[in-house]
Amino acid sequence: MKLKILVGTMTNTAEYVAQAIQMDCADLVGEIEIVMMDGLDSSAFDENALYLICTSTYGSGDVPDNARGLYDALDTQPKFLGHVRYGVIALGDRTYVQTFAFGGKKFDERLQGLGAHRIGDVWCHDASAGTMPEEEGTAWCRQWLTQALADEKVTA
Repeated sequence: MKLKILVGTMTNTAEYVAQAIQMDCADLVGEIEIVMMDGLDSSAFDENALYLICTSTYGSGDVPDNARGLYDALDTQPKFLGHVRYGVIALGDRTYVQTFAFGGKKFDERLQGLGAHRIGDVWCHDASAGTMPEEEGTAWCRQWLTQALADEKVTA
């Protein structure tokens, strides 16, 4: 099984989380590919892979600039994504209560609307908590991957 991590970021924090996951979780899956969302459209989900959206939140609860094209394409050029299994890491700051982790939550909502199947809950990291998103993200991802791989065996 291949894990494809799609990264939306303004300050590279989401990319660092994805890189930590790539290093820490390599023993669980055959291949982990990190893809920055720059220039992507809905064809990013054409591959037979397990997907992980790893994105920060920007501005007033928006997706990062490099993720805007992909996010918009899922709306303007919608296609059924029933074959897609995915998870979400949503980075945010809880001091912005109204829009906490909305970047990831918005992707989740859009993907579900197109028929994709989320595995587990959206995982949200709070920057104001003073914890390292790379450490917490890899711990969450190890559990999430274990669940995703077990689910795959059941449906296979």
